[in-house]
Amino acid sequence: MTRCRLRTAGVGVLASAAVAVSGCTLSIDGEARSTYDDPYKVAGLDVTSGPSGARKGVPDADLPVTGTDGGEIDRIVANAVSDIEDYWRTEFPALFGRDFEPITELISWDPRDSDGPRFCGDSTEDVVNAGYCSLDHTIGWDRALLVPEVAEKFGTVAAVSVLAHEYGHAVQTKAGIADADTTGGIVREQQADCFAGAFMRHIAEGKSPHFTLNTSDGLNKVLAAAVAIGDTDPNDPENVHGSPFERVTATQIGFTDGPPSCIRIDESEIDARRADLPQRFTDAYDDGELAVTEESIEAFFTSFQRIFDLSEQPELDLGGADLGCEDAVVTEPVSYCPATNTIGVSVDQLAQRGAQPYPSRTELFQATRTGDYNAYLLLASRYTLALQRDRGDDLRSPQTALRAACLSGVITAALSPDNPATPDGGGVWLSPGDLDEAVSGLLTDGLAASDVDGRTVPSGFSRIDAFRTGVLGNEQSCESRYR
Repeated sequence: MTRCRLRTAGVGVLASAAVAVSGCTLSIDGEARSTYDDPYKVAGLDVTSGPSGARKGVPDADLPVTGTDGGEIDRIVANAVSDIEDYWRTEFPALFGRDFEPITELISWDPRDSDGPRFCGDSTEDVVNAGYCSLDHTIGWDRALLVPEVAEKFGTVAAVSVLAHEYGHAVQTKAGIADADTTGGIVREQQADCFAGAFMRHIAEGKSPHFTLNTSDGLNKVLAAAVAIGDTDPNDPENVHGSPFERVTATQIGFTDGPPSCIRIDESEIDARRADLPQRFTDAYDDGELAVTEESIEAFFTSFQRIFDLSEQPELDLGGADLGCEDAVVTEPVSYCPATNTIGVSVDQLAQRGAQPYPSRTELFQATRTGDYNAYLLLASRYTLALQRDRGDDLRSPQTALRAACLSGVITAALSPDNPATPDGGGVWLSPGDLDEAVSGLLTDGLAASDVDGRTVPSGFSRIDAFRTGVLGNEQSCESRYR
């Protein structure tokens, strides 16, 4: 859920918008010129667009599953656990200097069944989840609701990542690195996400016997699953998995740097990543949503102007995104025209982009996390094109697109309540969950990480990485990394 608030003359204004809409962007062709990050690499791997999912013609793993119905989901999970165990048979001894101990039992259940198998000593009726039990070193999953919905919405490999996360807890337990009595829940969960990310890279490198993963839309969907099924209520003490932004970050750490990076995740490392970003609501009635209106757009625009020192600030035109620009393509619902240094906004369409739908009664979660900041981030990214123009940067390149995402991250961090861009009490500030909606938008269509013609880079992984660089860095970080 996205939260953002508007303060005008000291008065808070809260509202919500209506319908969600998805945009469309193009991938930028041509050779990358970055001296730091290649926009056509994902953590050193080539950006690929091949198949993602179960390999065809490969024999199934010979792993017994207690309670199985013999169906497709249990077959996928058994194959996933088999591949995960093959991975840890090598990685575990190398990392911890001791023998690897495979899971003792796999348990499948239908939460609608009152006579299903027990898991970790308890009934599995109404248990819509997957989990690891440290009491008997077992892993279990709901084959009827959770795992099928993850697979349907995000693909088979996203479902595999759920099992890789649970196996990460098994690794923690046998390695003795995250005891439940002494280690905080957030550390255990972030390490497990990181271990899952490391295994996702193993699949992406073509080393998994049963699964494949491309590093464009396939990996994007894996990250989108982490966003969708992350903790949703920052004020709930039972939510220990971390925000979607944090879950994606931990997954990317593992994918980029492997299992050794995961055991370095602790409370201090997580706190450093949180920086000054808001973690909790101070008002029990605050849902963090701010309707996208002309007033709110103007307030955000004013805040942007206070964050950066431009020699020539852009103009804001709320009459529509089509400015009749002679040197740029229209990018609905927000466009930037370099020739006139103007940002054009189609207010109603931007409001639709910032709407926040809710799951239907038959859904466990939404495939994307939309909300107000999904809209305001796009506005911020078009403002960063004016900033890049002011700095003399090229406005048509992969670097332009990643700088836009990165500089939008700088804006986002500057809107933190503890680091206000508007110290006189006016303007806007960030709320818990805004980063989650930003990440979801960057994965969905990447328009907030695109150049002046709306062209983005193919990897959502790279777009999010650029955004996080800005959130945790500054303007200089963006300019030096994506030049």
